[in-house]
Amino acid sequence: MWFWLLALVGFYFLFRWYWYRQILQNLTDRYVFITGCDSGFGNLLARQLDGRGLQVLAACLTQRGAEQLKEATSQRLQTIILDVTDSESVTAAAKWVKQQVGDRGLWGLVNNAGIVFPYAPNEWLRKDDFLKILNVNLLGQIDVTLNLLSLVRKAKGRIVNVASSFGRISIIGGGYCISKYGVEAFSDSLRRELRSFRVKVCIIEPGAFKTSMTDPKIIEETIQQIWSRLPGEIKEAYGQDACVNYIKKAFAMVEASSSKLTLVTDCMEHGLTAVHPHTRYSPGWDAKLIYLPLSYLPTSLVDFLLSLM
Repeated sequence: MWFWLLALVGFYFLFRWYWYRQILQNLTDRYVFITGCDSGFGNLLARQLDGRGLQVLAACLTQRGAEQLKEATSQRLQTIILDVTDSESVTAAAKWVKQQVGDRGLWGLVNNAGIVFPYAPNEWLRKDDFLKILNVNLLGQIDVTLNLLSLVRKAKGRIVNVASSFGRISIIGGGYCISKYGVEAFSDSLRRELRSFRVKVCIIEPGAFKTSMTDPKIIEETIQQIWSRLPGEIKEAYGQDACVNYIKKAFAMVEASSSKLTLVTDCMEHGLTAVHPHTRYSPGWDAKLIYLPLSYLPTSLVDFLLSLM
């Protein structure tokens, strides 16, 4: 009995390995549009896909970012300046993409652009602090997707949306977790709506990784600036050491984060190039061992465990 049980389990994992390792053919004919390519995951993915021979259309926020990316890649890769919070900029980028892809449509859309700051305990923040993040991480992603959806549908392609492990469990205040929960919901509804069009939607839920968004200097300056503008009543309620303690916790999270960004970009690439992509990817040891398991536990237990951190 145990032999057959082990054989069945072995066959399952062997089949799963074979099923997910199959890669599409003719990748060099496929266009992929990526947002947020100035640095971090987007920049690395653009270079990675360019190295694989795909037709990469990279959107950068700054001219400098675009120029540096062009210098590091082949002549195939093309760049455009895009501010996802500006609807006119998004519309112009969509028209440009349509000109580039022609009748073939857009095989891949990677919604990678995102920001983390400002974050702090919710009571320390203002409405504009939440809007700043939501406009980039959620509303910007929605705007880009809606403008390019017809091109992706035409190619029966892929949409890869970058969410976060913090879109499954909220552990910091501010708009970041809220925006990533929104990305999860938006992606789930898209996947179900586009299934009949043979468009696949993948969600990337990374743990903590070292990027420009986790620069300790920026973290400290941002939190101190937020603390400095608080009224005395709130400072007194939280205690004078609250700011320093919050910065220490933020630093501890950065220290535990991974510097191996390819763990994330490999998941993005798989979502774009695999015959059978996953619905969700959770790159990072903390995503797999901490945040993902926590998201399945009872709320009261999660609250208790997080209070120990």
